[in-house]
Amino acid sequence: MRTRPRARRDVLVGLAICAALFTGTDAALADASASGTPYPRLETFARALAHIENSYVGEVNQDALIEGAIRGMLKVLDPHSAYLDPKELRVLESDTEGRFGGVGVEIDISDGWLTVLRVMPQGPAARAGLQQGDRFLTIEGNPARDLGLEEAINRMRGEPGTQVHVTLRRHGVSEAIPVVLTREVISVEAVNGRVLPDRVVYVQLREFQQNTASDLRRVLDEAVEHTADQGGVRGVLLDLRDNPGGLLSSAILVADEFLNDGVIVSTRARGGKLLRENRASAAGTRPNWPVVVLVNGYSASASEIVAGALHDQKRAVLVGTRTFGKGSVQNVIDLPDGSALKLTTALYFTPSGISIQAKGIEPDVIVEQLDTKVLREARLGSGEITEASLEGHLLIEPAPAAPATQPARSTPRPAVPGASGPAFADDYQATMAYQVLKALMARAAPSL
Repeated sequence: MRTRPRARRDVLVGLAICAALFTGTDAALADASASGTPYPRLETFARALAHIENSYVGEVNQDALIEGAIRGMLKVLDPHSAYLDPKELRVLESDTEGRFGGVGVEIDISDGWLTVLRVMPQGPAARAGLQQGDRFLTIEGNPARDLGLEEAINRMRGEPGTQVHVTLRRHGVSEAIPVVLTREVISVEAVNGRVLPDRVVYVQLREFQQNTASDLRRVLDEAVEHTADQGGVRGVLLDLRDNPGGLLSSAILVADEFLNDGVIVSTRARGGKLLRENRASAAGTRPNWPVVVLVNGYSASASEIVAGALHDQKRAVLVGTRTFGKGSVQNVIDLPDGSALKLTTALYFTPSGISIQAKGIEPDVIVEQLDTKVLREARLGSGEITEASLEGHLLIEPAPAAPATQPARSTPRPAVPGASGPAFADDYQATMAYQVLKALMARAAPSL
């Protein structure tokens, strides 16, 4: 950890430059302005700082003033650039590790509002009834409108057992909803997978952490082993819905699992200057299984990188709704006192050269999600709407059972131990994506 005195010296050097401008001539300032340097504006900053230190009614903490000025600079850039003090930097690092003290929601900024992207199952927010799409009006009594993302996360995180008071705005509800959330240790399982009937591997990626790619490899390896005596894996259903993103490096590794060549993503700086182009490698690439990727309006950032790469390289079919549209890249730049800048330094582009910033990715097959209650009432995909469910159906007495001449056959073991019924009884989007994947598998099957 770098020490505070060094950072303090850096600040004082800047102030010394500003102070020197006070004694400069008008001609010098004019020359500086003509050359495009920021010094004339720094004079204004230095004068404002001097007035605050000399005239403010209370005691002034110069460190707090400088930190506030840095925060202000970052805040006027874009919603994802921010100043991180050492505590906030630790929060960011804990995100990538998947374990932290919080309330169990993933958030981002939409139209200036802090919006719930995903409610983690069994967490404090889920128990309190928070829903995807809820917007925060206040956090601890302070307005949440236009609150920076890092500042909001910092206010929501805290020691397990402590409480945070929020009010929410929910679509279709006229009154604000007050909620008290009790923080607890949140552990995010980034990858969850299972083998479905027809030897389909369903993989849900919740976010892109440090271990997401290795966890994905483990899930796929286990699926290959599980289906080996049945003919092997036939297809992959990759679910990126409600995935807010995470590490760019993790997204590249995930896409590389399914691509053996070509561009995964490119990043461009100011003026369109190419910074880097990440390409897939043949080593470790999975077989050419048919792949369907599920996305929705809360699939953001790294999720969009994976979806865009597999789509543009003709490696997968996208099913769902348009993605979130976060196409910017943030770098964390360490500062001497242990704080950091999270600065937007580039935009990323899909292999076809398209930026999804504020646009999102349009799926190949658009499928809106249906309400769970409607699905349950309709029993979509459940197979329960049969002749026997019709009012007034005929009842036929069963014929007497014939004597058994052979031992009864044992019930085949399901692809997923303990699984029964439809694969996605209450998930219309996933049901439709599963059908699309089945069609792709049928097309890929060899003729006999």
